[in-house]
Amino acid sequence: MVFLRILFYPFSLLFGLIVWFRNKFYDWKILKVTSFDEPVISVGNISVGGTGKSPHIEYLINLLGKKYKVATLSRGYKRKTKGFLLATENHGVKALGDEPAQFKNKFHEIIVAVDERRVHGAQELLKLPDKPEVILLDDAFQHRKIKPGLSILLTDFYHLYSKDYMLPTGKLREFRCGSTRADVIIVSKSPRVLSPFTRKRILEELKPSEDQRLFFSYIRHGALTPISGIDFKPEGRSKYNAALLVAGIANPYPLEAHLKEEINHVETMIFPDHHQFTSRDIENVIEKFDQLLSKNKILVTTEKDMMRLKQPDLLIKLKSLPLCYVPIEVKLNKDDREEFDKFVLQYVKETRGNNKLHQAKD
Repeated sequence: MVFLRILFYPFSLLFGLIVWFRNKFYDWKILKVTSFDEPVISVGNISVGGTGKSPHIEYLINLLGKKYKVATLSRGYKRKTKGFLLATENHGVKALGDEPAQFKNKFHEIIVAVDERRVHGAQELLKLPDKPEVILLDDAFQHRKIKPGLSILLTDFYHLYSKDYMLPTGKLREFRCGSTRADVIIVSKSPRVLSPFTRKRILEELKPSEDQRLFFSYIRHGALTPISGIDFKPEGRSKYNAALLVAGIANPYPLEAHLKEEINHVETMIFPDHHQFTSRDIENVIEKFDQLLSKNKILVTTEKDMMRLKQPDLLIKLKSLPLCYVPIEVKLNKDDREEFDKFVLQYVKETRGNNKLHQAKD
């Protein structure tokens, strides 16, 4: 591994410099940056892999949706459509991508849109008769064409960007100094209880500037949940002796560890992130599940994978299996929750207030 890091380092340096110059062209206004009067909040990271962007977007939806009309805007990774698309109840993963489809499935009252051209997507959202009062940009930290009013950067507690390297040596999309663009840094997937020593250690490791806020969040797993179209109603985890976890996400290990807390034997079939399941994949899953030597066994998947497994041609094969999923949600650590919520709500309130003031003057 050390040898490969040394071998790939020149390529990492070259790639990093290309990205650095690209960012500087935006900073120097050589490349155009568009800003909006309405509150725009970006959530993203500077590394590849799962830092929990989707559940953090959902946290913001729950926080802001009580007071404001919220819209999410994503590029719609791996969708089969092109251009701007406003999600309806009839759109699924193929039209929207798995994450936007999940947002629409869970939050019917919000506006969900996809557009590979984020500026165009935001402009189209703001043309709507019932336009959003807040726009949440999903996975947009490297998308420099829009200047968000509030930028939130995520980093995994166990894989801090400060200890990582540029692709392909490491997993960074840009040099660590890119983190200075963030207004808020959230250390995700942290332990529920943090000691003052741990907080201090992370603070010294990340070295946020005086203008940046640092918070800690953790993942809370929900109960085993049935899937519509599947003839199975799960009981509690302790009722099962074995489980097969089917996961096409960047980091399935926290869910695997969660299941192992009460289920004696857990095996995992790992697929690539955002994997589009095929009939052959399902046949392999069924074969693997049949090989589990337990009468009281269960087939489990993630919330994001559930959205991709709900395709009619796949549900036919899965219909009679004991398949369910585990929902997740983000919680901020006790010491951080009130401060973070207040900070975000204050940003939205002040931005909307300034916008109304400018409109009145005009």
